[in-house]
Parts: sequence; C-alpha cells; structure tokens
Amino acid sequence: MTTTGAPTRTTTRTTTAELRERHVGPMDNVSYLLTCRATGAQLLVDAAADTPALLDLVRAGNPSGRLDAVVTTHRHHDHVGALADVLRASGARSLAGAADAGHLPARVDRRLAHGDVVAVGALRLHVVHLRGHTPGSVALVLRTAGDAPHVWTGDSLFPGGVGNTGGDAARFTSLLDDVEDRLFGQLPDETVVHPGHGAPTTLGEQRPQLAAWRERGW
Repeated sequence: MTTTGAPTRTTTRTTTAELRERHVGPMDNVSYLLTCRATGAQLLVDAAADTPALLDLVRAGNPSGRLDAVVTTHRHHDHVGALADVLRASGARSLAGAADAGHLPARVDRRLAHGDVVAVGALRLHVVHLRGHTPGSVALVLRTAGDAPHVWTGDSLFPGGVGNTGGDAARFTSLLDDVEDRLFGQLPDETVVHPGHGAPTTLGEQRPQLAAWRERGW
C-alpha cells in the first residue's frame, strides 16, 4: 500500500508549532512532522516508508523543503524504510536511541539518552527512554506554555496498551514500568499521545486502564 498523493492532515497548531502526520506503508505507520512556527525548522518522527509522500509532508510544513532532523523512535524495519532516502534527499541529521542506533539502515548523527533535549528551531523536545519494545526505544515530549503537552511514543504506547514485548514477562514489566513512571507519572492527563500506528489518544483516556494492562501481562 502506498499513500503518495494522499492528503496531508494538520493535526494541531499550537502557539509554537505546527504538527502534521502522514500514514504510510503496508503496516499503516504514522510519520509525524513538527514545524517550528518561529523559524521554519522541521523535525520528522520516523521516516517509515514512501519517500515521496514524506518529502511532500516536509514541503507542506515548509515550502523550501527544509528538514533539520529525523528522529527514529526504534529500530524495527517498518519505522525505517524511507530513512536513508529521506536523509539523502534532505540533508537532515539522524537521531535515534543509543541502544538501537547501530541497528538502523542509515547513519545516526546523534545517539539519544533519557533526559536529552532535541532542539528544533525554538522548540525543545525532551527524550524519554522507554525500555522493552526494543532496547533503545525513545519517545519525544513537547511542552509549551498554554498548550497541552504532546508525546510521540513510537510503538511503546498505544490506545489500549503498551507495545509488543514478544511474550517476554521481563520486557513487558520493564516497558510498563517506564511508561507508568516516565510518561503517566510526569505528564498531565491532557497530554496528547501520538503513536507509531493508529489514532492519537490522551494519557487521561488511558490512565484508568494501567492496572488492567499489568494484570493481563501485555
């Protein structure tokens, strides 16, 4: 399945950023574009598939085609299919979690750790390491005064549960512990969650299910 030519949807316009998304590839991945309204700087989250569609998305945010960085949330193949081509076409820097960086099919210019800050023009995105779906999975948190926070979670948090941990109890516990502590424990209920597949949600919508997720073990 390809989404080239499909409409680009502006998901949110905050006081400091424009947030866009594009569904791409046979696994219906969601790639996200963040545009700094003050400077036109741009960051793409997960160059998953369909390079022409993603470059169209970049131009929708900034007609010059400026792309400053690509953050890969984790190493899985469906999240990196267009990475090398997008980097080559745009000249953007490549960023990924340190433990996953060596497994990507393209260069990584910066290896991310928990607590790092990624600057995109005037925007500041905070890196959250979420261990379990993969060893180096990362989420990005955007907080701006007067707006609800936004978090891009890759495949670590979805509506209805955390990401796949292959039936490994230790990995599941690690991931749920990190999600509870580092997302639900630090961010308010109005935080908008942008997952790597499917529709957005909020932490408030998901918070009542945390105990049930732990009980069922996935």
